[in-house]
Amino acid sequence: MENWSLISLCVLLGLTSRWTVSFHSYSGAGKPPMFGDYEAQRHWQEVTYNLPVHEWYFNTTNNDLNYWGLDYPPLTAYHSLVCAYVAKLLNPEWVELHASRGYESHSHKLFMRATVLFTDILIYIPAVLLYCFYFCDGSSKQKVAAAFCILLYPGLILIDYGHFQYNSVSLGLALWGTLGLGLGWDLFGCLAFTLALNYKQMELYHSLPFFCYLLGKCIKQGLTGRGFFHLVKISMTVLVTFALCWMPFLSDPKQPLQVLHRLFPVGRGLFEDKVANTWCSLNVLIKIKTLLSRETQLFLSFALTLLFVLPSSLKLLSKPTLWQFKLALVNTSLAFFLFSFQVHEKSILLVALPVCLVINEIPLIAIWFLLTSTFSMLPLLLKDGLLLPYVVTSLAFLFLSLYLLSALERSTEEELRLGLYCKLTQRWLPKLNLSRIIKWKFWFSLVAMAALSFTSMWLKPPAKLPDLFPVLVSVLSFLHFLGFIIYFNQVQLMEPQRKKSLKKTN
Repeated sequence: MENWSLISLCVLLGLTSRWTVSFHSYSGAGKPPMFGDYEAQRHWQEVTYNLPVHEWYFNTTNNDLNYWGLDYPPLTAYHSLVCAYVAKLLNPEWVELHASRGYESHSHKLFMRATVLFTDILIYIPAVLLYCFYFCDGSSKQKVAAAFCILLYPGLILIDYGHFQYNSVSLGLALWGTLGLGLGWDLFGCLAFTLALNYKQMELYHSLPFFCYLLGKCIKQGLTGRGFFHLVKISMTVLVTFALCWMPFLSDPKQPLQVLHRLFPVGRGLFEDKVANTWCSLNVLIKIKTLLSRETQLFLSFALTLLFVLPSSLKLLSKPTLWQFKLALVNTSLAFFLFSFQVHEKSILLVALPVCLVINEIPLIAIWFLLTSTFSMLPLLLKDGLLLPYVVTSLAFLFLSLYLLSALERSTEEELRLGLYCKLTQRWLPKLNLSRIIKWKFWFSLVAMAALSFTSMWLKPPAKLPDLFPVLVSVLSFLHFLGFIIYFNQVQLMEPQRKKSLKKTN
């Protein structure tokens, strides 16, 4: 009974924090003619409800692709259609073709926010609770604490309930996929992740670990026997799921090609806005977009991404355990964020999800990363008028997670998994206390991020450098992420087999 009370309280507080943030402003509020992501989601409901399927991704007189044209996979379009049917019942003006463009009202905002909350309750929150109770070590209270901290992650709350998106759908489906693999339900895991990929193409960040884990498992079982048949079943599950999702677009060859063209807009360039990745940070010193041709940019981003994902993927392929899988998710998604082509600042949420999955094992580093990921989106959050929820949710997450997970107490060299660093320092600096250094770095980092946050809010940049503060935020965040990818690769590649398996069965 006590466990259910704790779970109910955990979920209630998670929902309360989400709904409280939803009262604040959203992307593009009152800013015609393009408005923002809120209008994009509303416009997709308008398009999918009023136009036939074969026009959804094509530029027509009724569908101007330059005005928030659909650029996500079919499952997002179907989700928009379902929301549109509900909107039509409540108020037909919300999805009226052409006339509803830029529609804003208090009642419509309430409806849009409710659709996000509903998908969270349906998909994301149950996956978080099940993950923590099946795969987090410790007592029931410790498992609830881990779930509570994951649900309080400010980055996802601010983007979905402030800025306005449905990231909890794709991330929730990916988490259901992870649950499936962890419980040994590989076909269910494949189904869930394939749905995630068909909801948002950015789930490609997570695709390589899923592929390597399943292939490694089939190889372990033997590709000439049981492993081969398992591989066939997995392949058929993926193909059938893709076929069902894309079925309305398969009647004409031009349809899937146009959808793919919309999903991967190479013409947009190497990066947009001030994203905390390698290319945007380097662009401060070397104008990459100007000096290099688009083909060279594509090749360079592909080569560096491949270079950084290869060690992690090969390790997972040879050792397909759930712990290795989670670390591979972190390393691969972070490599994609730092080095791949056409990265948005919100893509850091794809790295934050797998980091949430290791928050119980490496609490201090996970908390540090999650706070940094939220800070990296500061320019976007300030643009949307989300200063107050940014400060409150970040501080609440910091203090509650440090307390509930005993993160500062669980920060010995062994618990921080600093095996390689210890070996390197023992010979030359035997008295060096790495644990203490990590703690000092953590606090210094928080002070630096807080100082830059307040500077961005209250000080005006020089007239000659209007983007000074957004650039400083992206560069500081990039340096953090560079350190994190080195650390997490070290943990995955150098750490021996864990003494206690994370996999549990019902």
